[in-house]
Amino acid sequence: MLGNRAASQDHKVAGLSTKLKEKQEKLEQIITQLAEEAAEGKPIVVEGKKDAQALEELGVKGRILTVKTGGKSFLEAAAEIEHLTAEEVIILLDFDRRGKQGIRRLLMNLERARIKVNMQFWSMLCGLVGRDIQCVEGLPAYLDTLRQKAL
Repeated sequence: MLGNRAASQDHKVAGLSTKLKEKQEKLEQIITQLAEEAAEGKPIVVEGKKDAQALEELGVKGRILTVKTGGKSFLEAAAEIEHLTAEEVIILLDFDRRGKQGIRRLLMNLERARIKVNMQFWSMLCGLVGRDIQCVEGLPAYLDTLRQKAL
């Protein structure tokens, strides 16, 4: 009897490890795609400096704009984005309620300015890690944890 329980536990642990490994790989793929878009010159809009630092730590280099630094309003941030003369921007605000509110505000302002807003990365990340972390700045530590647990 006990041998069967141990085998069942081992199977559960192996299944969990596989799921974590899959999640890690998906997260790394999304980050790689994001880095490629940034390298092509597409600006990425995040909430604050720590979010920008987290992306850089993950290898995402390029124009990363912060919307909640220096007392900037979302209208001022949208105007700043307009001045970039970018055809498309990637929005990557936090996955919490305030991040979602910020996205709505930015979308309104950017759509008026006829700037294409890419929400694909936010949607993929939110779907993958939104239950586990609430902010972009938590991505590097989360990915490290997944790597350790998936071993």
